[in-house]
Amino acid sequence: MVLSNDEIRRYSRHLILPEVGLAGQKKICSTSVLCIGAGGLGSPIAMYLAAAGIGKIGLVDFDAVDFSNLQRQIIHSTEDVGRPKTQSAKETINAINPNVEVVIHNARISSENAFDLIAPYDIVVDGTDNFPTRYLTNDACVLLKKANAYGSIFRFEGQASVFAPHLGGPCYRCLYPEPPPPGMVPSCAEGGVLGVLPGIIGCIQATEILKLALGKGSSLVGRLLLFNALDMRFREVKLRRDPECPLCGENPTITKLIDYEQFCGITPEPAIPVANPDEVTVQDMKKALDDPNLGIKVIDVRDPDEYHIAHIIGVPQIPLGELPQRFTELDPNQQIYIHCKSGVRSMKALKFLREQGFKYLKSVKGGISAWSDEIDPSVPKY
Repeated sequence: MVLSNDEIRRYSRHLILPEVGLAGQKKICSTSVLCIGAGGLGSPIAMYLAAAGIGKIGLVDFDAVDFSNLQRQIIHSTEDVGRPKTQSAKETINAINPNVEVVIHNARISSENAFDLIAPYDIVVDGTDNFPTRYLTNDACVLLKKANAYGSIFRFEGQASVFAPHLGGPCYRCLYPEPPPPGMVPSCAEGGVLGVLPGIIGCIQATEILKLALGKGSSLVGRLLLFNALDMRFREVKLRRDPECPLCGENPTITKLIDYEQFCGITPEPAIPVANPDEVTVQDMKKALDDPNLGIKVIDVRDPDEYHIAHIIGVPQIPLGELPQRFTELDPNQQIYIHCKSGVRSMKALKFLREQGFKYLKSVKGGISAWSDEIDPSVPKY
């Protein structure tokens, strides 16, 4: 491989580093990386890898750009709202470095296509935000002997590592043998995330990829890097390969990809939606609020900060975290409708109150987001 004069100028600050030099830059330019996710983590990862000269970047994402993405997903702009993330990201990458080959995979990675997507690339980087895809990515990378540059973020905290049993380290299953119960860990949409946090963790992931491409430095293989933005502290946990790991242990039992939604306890959406007997619609909630003679009480279990952003007039608030101390304020013999942002926390509240002997409970499907969409657009969506 020969670098052109333009490429030599572009990468000059790499070329004068003894640890990189001309030979190292050629390695970077010859490396291919599959970025799973073109969102918060995928944005800085893809942009810095492109600027550094990674020769081929694959982008896997099936989502479209939303206004709520722009607070942290810097690869997309306001004009990209509504467009496929892969297409928006490709244009940004090529604007940074037209020498990079960008391959877009506008699809959801699954057990059926994971091997085909991952096999052509040298390194995989996990920029996903859900457990089924993390386990799927991990398993496919281990079985194909590909390094997996892992990162995750939530609220003000992030973590990063490199899972690569073929390089002597553990895999994701060694760290997390079992996924948490469904709904136990809130998503960023429910819990929030500091906008700059994915930039910090994504840059760490990109750094690890460049070190792997160069074969230089001490990688995060066998180490988990933890970051707390509020305290501005990094700490490190040593990771060891679990000899009992069903995937990379001494006697592996996982030799092919599985149904990861089932493994994580997530029930797939039926082809024909089936009504949940514990749920009502926002139209039902509106009827309850409009007609007090129905005797239905509506409560909001979101956090106070969210209530200040958007709330429905006349609906009292009992945050989910305060419910164990305040449920005695409610009448166990009254019909109660419970709402939150999207319907996740209201179902948790319903389960808790039912355990306390409440019988007449319903969760409002879609929460205040559905209320804004279907009943009152003046209520802000966040």
